[in-house]
Amino acid sequence: MAASRDIDALIDMMARLPGLGPRSARRAVLQMIRKKELLLMPLADLMHHVAASVRECSNCGNIGSEPLCDICQSNKRATGEICIVEDVADLWAMERAGVFQGRYHVLGGTLSALDAVGPEELRIPRLIDRVGEEHITEVILALNATVDGQTTAHYIADQLDGRVKLTSLAQGVPIGGELDYLDDGTITAALRARKEI
Repeated sequence: MAASRDIDALIDMMARLPGLGPRSARRAVLQMIRKKELLLMPLADLMHHVAASVRECSNCGNIGSEPLCDICQSNKRATGEICIVEDVADLWAMERAGVFQGRYHVLGGTLSALDAVGPEELRIPRLIDRVGEEHITEVILALNATVDGQTTAHYIADQLDGRVKLTSLAQGVPIGGELDYLDDGTITAALRARKEI
């Protein structure tokens, strides 16, 4: 049956999302089908709209619907501080904590020799340019406390050594921890207790 194949395909697609396995995806799809008018159709419309309008900020790598994200457009955020994060989920985690009022730079990952990810595959060259263009006085390295995250932090610190004040998140971020999974209080404590590199 064609309808059954479509439903199975939807379940398979949903199961690819982080945090959803086949069973959770099946439950979610069944719930959406049961409440087609309330859930499924509005979700389909929103997904179509987002797919057509979402874009990456040309300055920092955040996502939004304009060429520059709201943070990069805000004059209030031009504090001279820039917070470096691995991905957009980390930026959103920092924003959720509400403690940082500067601008961000999303690298798009971390350096990894095993995966052949070098500085050019990330937004590191753009970061170096931004430090001069935006008169940045402090770079906060808010990278995940993983081996690749720390390797990336050291590389960036070497590239910017002597040009700006370099700090990193301090207490509260466990080794191997990822920002997106931390609570707001932990992120706030880590940002406030950052240390110079």
